[in-house]
Amino acid sequence: MQRISYVIPVFNEADNLCPLFQELDTTARRIGTAYEILFIDDGSTDNSRAVLEEIARANPCVRLIAMDRNSGQSAALAAGFQAATGDVIITLDADGQNDPSDIPAMLKWYGPYDVINGWRRSRQDRWSKRLASRIGNAIRNRLTGETIRDTGCSLKVMNAAMVKRLKMYRGLHRFLPTLLRLEGACVIEVEVHHRPRTRGVSKYSNWQRAWAGFQDLLAVRWMIRRALRVGWHEVKLERSL
Repeated sequence: MQRISYVIPVFNEADNLCPLFQELDTTARRIGTAYEILFIDDGSTDNSRAVLEEIARANPCVRLIAMDRNSGQSAALAAGFQAATGDVIITLDADGQNDPSDIPAMLKWYGPYDVINGWRRSRQDRWSKRLASRIGNAIRNRLTGETIRDTGCSLKVMNAAMVKRLKMYRGLHRFLPTLLRLEGACVIEVEVHHRPRTRGVSKYSNWQRAWAGFQDLLAVRWMIRRALRVGWHEVKLERSL
């Protein structure tokens, strides 16, 4: 690793941003690798933009990317991926539920693996959200042949070159481990902490997640089944004089 890009999509999380930055910056300094922190403001309607501008002015390691309008998490991540200058990309949510202190342990797997996906074994969400996520992951794995237990965990360590090759569509951020496998990535899942939300509110209902996720699942299943797996080599022949 030469440089790490931390990519964080933000939508109406003003109260979480300063504590998150302080935690993440402390962890990044402890890791010791050169880094940048990219906040992508996805058209927030609260005070998030002003808070992010203040953080960026005071900290040269911070870059602020502003979406022209609210475009969704996949679009915000795609913008962050393309703007990132690191050879490793680490994503996490802006709601404070991901724990930055998990990142050093995840990075120990980087090298043999191109993607380290967080697994929230003990999720700190209401029971209905946990149940919906468990059912969703089971259906997703059944239809895609995957083994990822928690593809919805935003805490991920990824090879930047592979990520930048992805063509992102709305909703496909939920399938990053699967899409990166199609690019040839070696993927592992590592247990991480999950913290209860203490500020702000969730942006999605279970029904919204379920319906959107099912439509995206059909698209990803098609991509897996139609992916080209072609081996080839050039035939070298001796030429007659």
